[in-house]
Amino acid sequence: MKRKFALFLSLLSMALWSQPKVTTAVNTTKNKIGAEFKLTLKTDVDTLSKVKFPESKFFGALEVIQSYKIDTVRKGARYELIKKYGLTQFDSGKYIIPKVPVIINGKTVFSDSIKVEVNDVKVDTLKQKMYDIKDIVKVESPMGTWWIYVLIALIIALAGFFIYKFIKKIQTKDKAEVIVFKTPIEKATTLLQQLESKELWQKGEIKSYYSELTDIARNYIEEEIHIPAMESTTSELIEGLRRTAKQQKLKLSNETVENLEKVLKQADLVKFAKVKPLDFEIEEDKKRISNTIVTIHKSIPEIVEEDDELALWNEQQKELARLQKLKKQKRVRIITTIGIVLGMIVIALGSLIYFKGFDYVKDNLIGHPTKDLVEGEWVLSQYGNPGVKIETPKVLKRVEVAKVLPKETMALLKEMQIFIYGSMIDNFYIGVSTTTFKQETKIDLEQAAEGSLKVFESQGARNIIVKTEDFDTQKGISGKKAYGTLVMIDKNNGKSTKLYYEILVFAQSNGLQQITIMHEEGDKYGKQITERVLNSVELKIAE
Repeated sequence: MKRKFALFLSLLSMALWSQPKVTTAVNTTKNKIGAEFKLTLKTDVDTLSKVKFPESKFFGALEVIQSYKIDTVRKGARYELIKKYGLTQFDSGKYIIPKVPVIINGKTVFSDSIKVEVNDVKVDTLKQKMYDIKDIVKVESPMGTWWIYVLIALIIALAGFFIYKFIKKIQTKDKAEVIVFKTPIEKATTLLQQLESKELWQKGEIKSYYSELTDIARNYIEEEIHIPAMESTTSELIEGLRRTAKQQKLKLSNETVENLEKVLKQADLVKFAKVKPLDFEIEEDKKRISNTIVTIHKSIPEIVEEDDELALWNEQQKELARLQKLKKQKRVRIITTIGIVLGMIVIALGSLIYFKGFDYVKDNLIGHPTKDLVEGEWVLSQYGNPGVKIETPKVLKRVEVAKVLPKETMALLKEMQIFIYGSMIDNFYIGVSTTTFKQETKIDLEQAAEGSLKVFESQGARNIIVKTEDFDTQKGISGKKAYGTLVMIDKNNGKSTKLYYEILVFAQSNGLQQITIMHEEGDKYGKQITERVLNSVELKIAE
């Protein structure tokens, strides 16, 4: 009986030993909010076993932020499979990593549960300064905004160029359409040439051809010998021509008058009876009209012309009138183009002001000195002794102290260094000074700030309003801050400007460190500079 019981225990232990197991471990049981707990699951199986680890997004209240690859370690005829998970929780408290199911050869084996703790991040509000939440800052394009204004300028310039060309083309076209002929014969000859170039009768437009042909002849007769030819019938025109020839003693033969009458009657038949002359008849009629016009022109008695000087004067006057006309047209083109371009500029500026605001347009188009400082490349440097580390839009320049302070004051100082940028009459000023005294001196920071204000007053400052408060640097060095407004009067021209100022003073080891910033009241860019400069102030501890 005892042997059977011993055998049973032996078999039971072998069976238990052969059951697959999952070993559970975690890198730490305490962590900060958002930090990673690294959970490790291990199992020891033979080479033919199939193991499946869970792929879940949450293990209890903890989020799975990383599922690492399975590591395989060979141990003779067996494998050790290692699976790691990265877990986190964003609320403080005590949590349990629950039992995790692992499937081995179709059977589910659970890992051990583990308690973990998530702690808050401690914030020391006494030593660490607290600041207001900053406004959202727009990310500027790497190219900046200058290319937009260049593009607008190019568009306006191109528009002005094309408008100028368009107006010039219209004026030239109008000029070409209004042709001024010096004499009736020149006009008639030119119109006959233009009529032939149209090739109306060749295209079958015989009626239009005869209408223009006879109108040229009638218009010439009316202008040359002053007969109302355009309103007269054919018989009335011929009768009036014969009568005028006798009165003005024109050398017109009966053949010339009869040839003109034949063409006029032929034209009447074409227009009213729809007669279609043959091609050679049309050619003959054109020659008759041309010869009639030339004959009439030659038959007119010559009129005594003006003498050469008068003729030259008339030509000069005509040329002068032509040049004045051209000059006037050019002036009209330029004025019109400028007016349209200015209108486009006004519309563009109005749109920018409407959508972006007047200050945006003024600052970006006209420019703003402190805006350029804000957007420029800043400099982080240390000035004086003990050193004042500060970030400024420009490098501060050293001032010769001996030229500024009287000898009596210099005798009390062991060392003094002054560095400045700008001036108070330029509406922007940054100054840094460090001072050490020869003898041990008790320094009252409020009196030191008042001393600076008296210096401002000696340089033309009026209506000084001052407030004071404590100020601590990022590293906890304490000092005083004096701030307020004043009116600075330029002694050269009497111009007054209201300025905002801030003065920081620190006392260290028988010495004084001071930072002064001043900008025009209401200047938002000056305010940005002041905030950035003061937030960068750090002091070197005096030895």
